[in-house]
Amino acid sequence: MLRFKVTTRILIGLILGVCVGLLFTSAPGAAATYIKPFGDLFLNLIKMIIVPLVLSSLVVGAASTGDVGKLGRIGAKTLTYYLLTTAFAVTLGLILGNILDPGMGMTLPPDAKVEVQQAPSVVETILGIVPTNPIKAMADANMLQIIVFAIFLGIAITLIGEKGKPVLSFFDSLAEISYKIVGIIMEYAPIGVFALIVPVVAANGPSVLLPLLKVIITVYLGCALHAALVYSSLVSIFARMSPAKFFRGATPAMMVAFTTSSSSATLPVSMDVTEKNLGVSKSICSFVLPLGATINMDGTALYQGVCVLFVAQVFGIDLSLSQQIVIILTATLASIGTAGVPGAGLIMLTMVLQSVDLPLEGIALIGGIDRILDMARTCLNVTGDIAGSVVVAATERELNRDISL
Repeated sequence: MLRFKVTTRILIGLILGVCVGLLFTSAPGAAATYIKPFGDLFLNLIKMIIVPLVLSSLVVGAASTGDVGKLGRIGAKTLTYYLLTTAFAVTLGLILGNILDPGMGMTLPPDAKVEVQQAPSVVETILGIVPTNPIKAMADANMLQIIVFAIFLGIAITLIGEKGKPVLSFFDSLAEISYKIVGIIMEYAPIGVFALIVPVVAANGPSVLLPLLKVIITVYLGCALHAALVYSSLVSIFARMSPAKFFRGATPAMMVAFTTSSSSATLPVSMDVTEKNLGVSKSICSFVLPLGATINMDGTALYQGVCVLFVAQVFGIDLSLSQQIVIILTATLASIGTAGVPGAGLIMLTMVLQSVDLPLEGIALIGGIDRILDMARTCLNVTGDIAGSVVVAATERELNRDISL
């Protein structure tokens, strides 16, 4: 189990990293040269184990279920949860944007430019989730394709019966080995978190943050409110789990997500704490969390809501209620439509701005603080994944409520 002494050490690493980063604001290059490599090593260690962990645990989960109908039911619950919480997140972002007016008083730099990336079509997205070469999908760490291949493999192992047991035993052993490796990597986590946060703080000192402080506060406040209101309510109602226990159990993954700004890089930690700290079964963890790391974008959706209002206010454009409803629908559907696409956050924001005819140049204003905003939205994304796995496990009666923290 990831004990709280590890969580405390990670928190200390995070706080020290912020303090040291402030000391390096006059020399961000030194922080990037001498400290960041220790953080990159931590990221590489985590990325090393992502594919074998996801593949093996999902194959075992699918094979252990032995019921295609159950897998379909779990999938439907998972997608419904992700879509509804995403819609609520973008709505909350719009509400806060209307109340706090983060774009008031801002002006667009005369040389502001933005490179527009095109989102894939619906057909391309659907076809893209099925791998033509599973080995290539694993080499590229394409989570959606790995999930699809692993589910097919797990179901096929079940269907052939006795002959599939040796393969199932192999993947079961690989999953246990992967969990052990995650535990070893987490011993290095405090150093990795420290080394990742120092260059970020050093590069984004007061001179960069202060002009856009209102946007940062709005996004961070929205993420905190969404976690406190939505996730607390869901785990309380469906899982009869106290919010305090939930957030204590999820804290290691939340801190790793905050510092790495990557749901995929946090995935091994998320799977470990969700099973061992919160009592979710392996079969649920192995399905809900990898899928969530790819398509669940609560934090990104909330960020879209705030940024769209920010851009509109910078250009002096009033958005009607119907336009804001269009933003909610577009951001929610875009979270699925851009699943697995590199730079999905920027593509989503481009799509949302275009849906209500707002100038895309506004994106250039928040480019300088995007890394700071990405930390908060990734943390919320990962927290939403973990809450979703708890909710789905509770509805499937696969949640062990006897685990104490």
